[in-house]
Amino acid sequence: MTNLQYISAQVTAPQKSIEATLQLLSEDCTIPFIARYRKDKTGNLDEVVIEQIAKSGQAYDAIVKRKDAILKSIAEQNALTAELQHKITASFDLNELEDLYLPYKKKKKTRADAAREKGLEPLAKLIMAQNADDIDFLASKYLNDKVGNEDEALQGARDIIAEWINENVYIRKSLRKIFGRKAAIGTKITKAGKEDEKAKKFEQYFDWSENLTKAPSHRLLAMLRAENEGFIKLKVEVDNDEVLDFMEETIIKNKRETAQQLKLAIDDSYKRLLAPAISNEVLQEAKAKADTVAIQVFAANLQQLLLAPPLGEKRILAIDPGFRSGCKIVCLDENGGLLYNETIFPHAPQNESATAMKKIRSMVNAYKIDAISIGNGTASRETEHFIKKIAWDKPVQVFIVSEAGASVYSASKIARDEFSNYDVTVRGAVSIGRRLSDPLAELVKIDPKAIGVGQYQHDVDQGKLKDELDTVVMRCVNSVGVNINTASKSLLGYVSGIGEKLAENIVAYRAENGPFEDRKQLKKVPRLGEKAYQQAAAFIRIPNAENPLDNSAVHPEAYPIVEKMAKDLKLKTSDLISNKEAISKVPVDKYITGDIGLLSLKDILKELEKPGLDPRKSAKMFEFDPNVKTIKDLRSGMILPGIVNNITNFGCFVDVGIKESGLVHISQLKEGFVSDVNEVVKLHQHVTVKVTEVDEDRKRIALTMIL
Repeated sequence: MTNLQYISAQVTAPQKSIEATLQLLSEDCTIPFIARYRKDKTGNLDEVVIEQIAKSGQAYDAIVKRKDAILKSIAEQNALTAELQHKITASFDLNELEDLYLPYKKKKKTRADAAREKGLEPLAKLIMAQNADDIDFLASKYLNDKVGNEDEALQGARDIIAEWINENVYIRKSLRKIFGRKAAIGTKITKAGKEDEKAKKFEQYFDWSENLTKAPSHRLLAMLRAENEGFIKLKVEVDNDEVLDFMEETIIKNKRETAQQLKLAIDDSYKRLLAPAISNEVLQEAKAKADTVAIQVFAANLQQLLLAPPLGEKRILAIDPGFRSGCKIVCLDENGGLLYNETIFPHAPQNESATAMKKIRSMVNAYKIDAISIGNGTASRETEHFIKKIAWDKPVQVFIVSEAGASVYSASKIARDEFSNYDVTVRGAVSIGRRLSDPLAELVKIDPKAIGVGQYQHDVDQGKLKDELDTVVMRCVNSVGVNINTASKSLLGYVSGIGEKLAENIVAYRAENGPFEDRKQLKKVPRLGEKAYQQAAAFIRIPNAENPLDNSAVHPEAYPIVEKMAKDLKLKTSDLISNKEAISKVPVDKYITGDIGLLSLKDILKELEKPGLDPRKSAKMFEFDPNVKTIKDLRSGMILPGIVNNITNFGCFVDVGIKESGLVHISQLKEGFVSDVNEVVKLHQHVTVKVTEVDEDRKRIALTMIL
């Protein structure tokens, strides 16, 4: 099977499109570049399908590599027959490959190995042949100085047979199917679970059982975490009688005396070797599927968070609120540059509210502040209430901003490099302000896991999680575009074709030579070659460049076509941009070339209508219920405004203006059945909820959107 055949079986896309995509990937083209600027070659495949093709190609390469290693290992043992080689070569199932390799895999000395050393393998073969009747007489022929009696001989023979059964590809494949359909996962509480207060959050799993394949991702991951923390013991099992009956029917051919020995060997093989291995295997497979679902939830949330509406280039006063330690204030310019920082103490125990008000008014006027960004942590509502009491000389918008991950950023190397002369409290406040101005540009500096928009992110495969989240960040950054003259090293590192090292070189070049004046200047950056330029150029923006196309998503390779369009319409290129009437008159088919086809041309015309348009909406102000400041203020039946701040498979969490978020279970999102939470709500969506239950002791709030 070729890689093209393998991928075609995994991905729903025309084979021609898959082939073209594989070719582009082999030429080191990035997924954002292929999806945006090579539509005519791929048949308009989107980023998701291109990513699937790339992952399937990697999976194919991994299988081929594993097959080569297996073949080499068996050949070195002089055990590779033509039949075995054919089976291995023809298989693209990793489980089957491992089953074929199992008899030749290096392992610790087994009971079967010990029996072979005693010369009992011929006896095992005779029993497996199922032609003998007098088993004791047969066994007596194999007594020696290492085998004292017939029972020892038969036990050794059964050990060998048990290992053969364990290594039987058909048996393993069949048991895998039975476990895959019928395995149940059960739990039992441990002593620690009974005694530790922390175990209460897992109490629903203290005595639990359900079909493994039907266990939702979040439930399986919760059970695995409870086991890892020592509160429960997990067990995966099926009906043993059903399995043993199947194995006996498969292996035992007649009712001679050998049948009893085979039954004993089958029972031993299943309980000692097969059941532990297969149950662990299906549990790991279920865990992998649960990981995939959890990672997809995290990725979807992260994408929504990164593409949250920005306020834009405004002057912002940001507040990291606090009580005893005060509220840290920073004033930022339109590009997020730090202009001033101060600490005020409007709350208890100092209660210097009058002085704090004067300082805030003075800063707003002095630094021409357009908006105020308040972190949503401790003292957030009190600070919001305090700010809204101030009589402004001009309109000032007030926003509550999630500060999740701000403390992680403030202590990071990135923050130290940006603000080496300021402490972590100032850096945290800067982050709170910048994420109002441009959430994407600021949040790319923080490890996505620290942002807290997922379910069980610390329990899933960390390598797969990182790869998926990196892909999401790259997709978001390139869908928006990056102002190369203001972007941080962190943001530039996610631009198609750039990466961390070239991002450093770009920032260093910018510091030494001043702002970039056009896209071609990118080629002067050390080590940024033609390939990187091809991949990156159209994703960067240069406002006020001499060529207006440098601030658009039009790729430089298409500049000559745009210039020809303008010339044919007797216009300058700058006069064609945003000129919908003129653009509507362009005969698209006339400009098709060998490299740029109809799909790309339509994208170019669409971009010319609104060049450099940010796909994100604008940030909107939101007001919580002023009477709700802590969980003690909540009562069942209250109807409140809220903001969705996390989405999971079992529902969404809503911020109603207090420290604790409330859960809207999936069954409470709307009337009728809901299969996907994202079909009903999105991250940061403004919603109206009703309180159905409040548990102050456990800090849990149940909400409904069915009003």
